[in-house]
Amino acid sequence: MNERKYLVSAEVDKLISATKGGRNEARDRCLLLLMFRHGLRVSEACALRLSQVDIESRVLHVSRLKKGLSTTHPLRSDEIKVIKTWLAKRAKIKTETDAFFVSERRAPLSRKRAWAAIRDYGELAGLPVPAHPHMLRHACGFALADQGADTRLIQDYLGHRNIQHTVIYTAANPARFERLWR
Repeated sequence: MNERKYLVSAEVDKLISATKGGRNEARDRCLLLLMFRHGLRVSEACALRLSQVDIESRVLHVSRLKKGLSTTHPLRSDEIKVIKTWLAKRAKIKTETDAFFVSERRAPLSRKRAWAAIRDYGELAGLPVPAHPHMLRHACGFALADQGADTRLIQDYLGHRNIQHTVIYTAANPARFERLWR
């Protein structure tokens, strides 16, 4: 059987909850939430700069990789809260980098470390599938489709140039047929 390539929202919540009490709780909670809510690839999250996160204007400037379309996303109140918590912790770390996410070694967080953290939190949360970073991006697409977001809007939000990369989220959603046959 093919292994599922995404997490459902309840599993994302469990994954984020698994950071509680961890050595890097503030950073990792922020990392997981932003990756999920903004459909960030692991490389996009690791490349995030302080200047891209504007808590005053409540926006995140997303620089997409793989020739994706970069966008500016609104930040919700719960995101602002975890960002502020992480930034308070980050301010105590003596580092020269402008990377938003930094490691215990005071360097930009590596893809490898982010991968390992997500895998470990998935195990800790008891998820039914092995968790990896791209599952959060897919979870974002499916969650937006579940909320009734239009395919083009999801395409723009995730920075897809080709809509064929987006239709997987809406095609699998039975809710899109709800208003038929009334």
